[in-house]
This record gives sequence, C-alpha cells and structure tokens, in this order.
Amino acid sequence: MDDLTIWEAQQMVDDWIKKHGVRYFNELTNMAILTEEVGEVARIISREYGDQSFKAGEDSSKLGEELADVLFVLICLANQTGINLTDALSKSIEKKTNRDSSRHKNNPKLN
Repeated sequence: MDDLTIWEAQQMVDDWIKKHGVRYFNELTNMAILTEEVGEVARIISREYGDQSFKAGEDSSKLGEELADVLFVLICLANQTGINLTDALSKSIEKKTNRDSSRHKNNPKLN
C-alpha cells in the first residue's frame, strides 16, 4: 500500500464495505462515528501534547490507528455522497492558496 492515492483509498474502502461491511451505514450514523473517532484522536493528542496525563495503561501508540479510523469513516462519507476526494482536496488547496497566500506569511504570531 505504499504511495496509495486518495482515489485508490476510496476504492479500497468501497471494496471493503462491499466484501465485509454488507453496506455503508447511513450518512448520519457515519457522521456520529466520525465524531467519535475524532474524539479518540483528541483524547490522545490532549494527553500526549496537552496538559492532561494518560491513565494507567493508556499511551499514545494508537494515534496512527485512530487517525486511520478517522480517514476510513471520512472516506465512507465521501463515497456514499459521491465526492471524489482528490478533486475536493485540489479545490480546497487552490481556495486556501488564493485566500491565504500572504496572510500566514504576514502573521507576526507565526514568525
């Protein structure tokens, strides 16, 4: 899976859903699952990089796994709503470039 494109990832998730998942959960369920997964990422980040501490037995070793869970559900939402994430990401980067090309460079908080 080295150098997996976004489109290939969308196809891989779709194939997995069709083979193992029976069908996609509805969009509202997937939105709730996405929120839950983002919360799990936030929990690890707040403990690893923020002021909270891990409970006994907890650690940050699952951050990659939790980020991948977020990506999986995000891809599910894109697939079931007909979004090509490659195109959407390209448009988003173009929008941000046009809007913010000098804003961050001129922000004294970032220098």
